[in-house]
Amino acid sequence: MENAVAKIEPQAVVPADQGSVALMRLIERATMDASFDVAKLEQLLAVKERWEANEARKAFVVAKAAFAAEAPIIVKNKHVGFDSRRGGDRTDYHHATLDNVADTLLPILSKHGLAYSWETEQKDAGIIRVTCVLTHVMGHSERVSLQAGPDQSGNKNSIQAVGSTVTYLQRYTLLAVTGVATGDMDDDGDTGGASPLTEEQLVQLRAELDEAQADIPAFCRYMGVESLQDIQQAQLGMARTAIAAKKGKAK
Repeated sequence: MENAVAKIEPQAVVPADQGSVALMRLIERATMDASFDVAKLEQLLAVKERWEANEARKAFVVAKAAFAAEAPIIVKNKHVGFDSRRGGDRTDYHHATLDNVADTLLPILSKHGLAYSWETEQKDAGIIRVTCVLTHVMGHSERVSLQAGPDQSGNKNSIQAVGSTVTYLQRYTLLAVTGVATGDMDDDGDTGGASPLTEEQLVQLRAELDEAQADIPAFCRYMGVESLQDIQQAQLGMARTAIAAKKGKAK
């Protein structure tokens, strides 16, 4: 799938408020006055930039909350099964493909003036780092980064191994930056709250903790568990509430 930025609907643009309009008029008058102090004009422009950045951040928060109210749980639509070339047990699992995740999220993100893009880089020792950037039409953005080595599973050649990792990290970073989960395809029908978190949920949780600059051991103590892997489905809401509170204090 191509790294495309989601389409922005024109109605998503937030109109300027009275304060912004007044500031613009003051700057316009200053530029028309030949005697106006250039240093003062630069100060006015700096105030304008800070104003716009703050308004953009607030618009982003509103848009992401509106998106979250409509965001669906994404179905794991693909089964993967293969025998390891090094022997051992067969690998079988279900996951949501990148195109399924993107096609599901794109219309709702666009509706609220949000777009995503990816930045990819290859670091030392072949480590691949992917960053998903979620941007609002007014300019504010947030990002989540994950990195991993080439995926050597399933008898892939070297190029396929890199491509598989990029796709894998694109999927997980997109889910993490939007705060969306994928639903389990349960063979036994058991979706009880005592079930452990899925791999996708753990990746998202780690990314959210990293973004909040949270101390993971302290977070685990707060949750009453020894490690993140011990957190159960029934505790996920509590965990995300704690992370949101941590983010709020950090601002």
